[in-house]
Amino acid sequence: MESHVKGAVPKKTLDIVYIGVFAAIIAVCSWISIPATIPFTLQTMGVFTAVGLLGGKRGTLSVLIYILLGAIGMPVFAGFSGGVGIILGTTGGYIVGFLFSALLMWGMEKAFGRGKITLIISMVVGLLVCYAFGTVWYMIVYTHNSGAIGLSAVLGGCVIPFIIPDFIKIAVAFLLTNRLKKVLSW
Repeated sequence: MESHVKGAVPKKTLDIVYIGVFAAIIAVCSWISIPATIPFTLQTMGVFTAVGLLGGKRGTLSVLIYILLGAIGMPVFAGFSGGVGIILGTTGGYIVGFLFSALLMWGMEKAFGRGKITLIISMVVGLLVCYAFGTVWYMIVYTHNSGAIGLSAVLGGCVIPFIIPDFIKIAVAFLLTNRLKKVLSW
């Protein structure tokens, strides 16, 4: 039941604000590029923090809105890019994979609750789902556009270099989520 106290913000309004703020946070995370042999962004950290902090439903909606903003051309993806072409390109499956990661995390939350162990496991399994979906997508698009490519080549270029950074991002997202849950009251 929503609060009718004068000056209180209705829960649905707060939910919309939280979802929008975290869609923006994911975008900002995608713009932050860490220089390495193969540069990487903080998108996955943003996705996992959104779902971890907001919960499955609101976190997943944040991810969906982030993807939809990029699809309509807003420059929310890595390198300030956007548009359907990015999503339909070879690496677009990893972006779409964020949604499947969020959905999986939401499902695990529903099945096992919002405990710390469930959260960390859902982040790791969510990352694996994103890798799997993105890798298959990459192989299909690349094969269609350029010819056959082997699984080992895709894993070597699109997954293996990102495993350690992604596990660090999961650790940071987990720590941020636990720290912020103590401070924020939602």
